[in-house]
Amino acid sequence: MEKFNVLNGLVAPMDRANVDTDAIIPKQFLKSIKRSGFGPNLFDAWRYLDQGQPDKPNDNRLLNKDFVLNQPRYKGAQVLLARKNFGCGSSREHAPWALEDYGFRALIAPSFAEIFFSNCFKNGLLPIVLDESKVDRLFHEVLAFPGYRLEIDLERQIVTKPDGETLAFEIDPFRKYCLLNGLDDIGLTLRHAEKIRNFEDKRKLDQPWLFG
Repeated sequence: MEKFNVLNGLVAPMDRANVDTDAIIPKQFLKSIKRSGFGPNLFDAWRYLDQGQPDKPNDNRLLNKDFVLNQPRYKGAQVLLARKNFGCGSSREHAPWALEDYGFRALIAPSFAEIFFSNCFKNGLLPIVLDESKVDRLFHEVLAFPGYRLEIDLERQIVTKPDGETLAFEIDPFRKYCLLNGLDDIGLTLRHAEKIRNFEDKRKLDQPWLFG
């Protein structure tokens, strides 16, 4: 998992409340568990004018020009600004996979669905909760100023706006540690690889019948 330290990223505004995981990545694309390749179908039903199908290229599909991610000013955005209860619905981990594969590294909203919120941290995404009034101001500024960027410093737990104003955010210390060090559940386990090998070697000697 990629480490998250300081991000200076273009912001894209998703001005919808209660965006569920089926909107983030529709159910027909859930066949793979490779964690990659979902970006082209992120927000598929809103992003395209036709229905997408698994294993079919998107090159010739008709884009919905009104959808925010199809607007040239938001191309390459790494920060998604959203409304309350983002990531509600089913618990599919494919939702953060699709957001990360598209290029997003951080999400900002007044609230997130609980399971989605947890899944983000496990996949290298930083979900930031800010007061609704602050999120409202960010939406206003993003829409008013093309090329609007935010700097997110995870170590200091602050979001810095272009005018220099800083917005503090809270984060669980363990989740912060994992993001700063690029550790998912597998990475956390592999820190103890030598102890695991020693345990397995000892168990083979103590209980050889378990190993044929």
